[in-house]
Amino acid sequence: MKRRLFSLGLTPLLAASLVLGGCAAGTGKQVLSTDKVYPAIGPYSQMVGYGNLLFISGVIPLNAKGDAVMGTTTEEQTRIVLDYIGTKLRSQGLGYADVLSSTVYMKDLNEFPLMNRVYGEYFKTDAPVRATVEVARLPRDVRIEIAVIAGRR
Repeated sequence: MKRRLFSLGLTPLLAASLVLGGCAAGTGKQVLSTDKVYPAIGPYSQMVGYGNLLFISGVIPLNAKGDAVMGTTTEEQTRIVLDYIGTKLRSQGLGYADVLSSTVYMKDLNEFPLMNRVYGEYFKTDAPVRATVEVARLPRDVRIEIAVIAGRR
């Protein structure tokens, strides 16, 4: 089925949405947000729902107003980011178990074991697929940013 979807010219993301049942009649893009997490600090949405999928923009460790960085260590910043992600998930009736994929952007991959230890506290069983990459710089010079895709059952 996957090959057939790609041969129709669909992008991998749209094909995944179709495979997961995310294109039910009448369901389209929904821009979502919660006031329990800092507002978007640029021209992007906090979250976008599409069918059964929820896309959460990259989250960095800012305070509730979005005007100051919180935490100084990789562990502290990872915990803050994952707590915010949990808040966003709960605002849509989801939880960590519903996360299908995560992308972790780190300033220094030498600190991967520190991030991974905290990450494991949030995803204890049936962890999502994950990509982790080192980047030259992140917004506000934070140490970590995490974006996730979750799915409704």
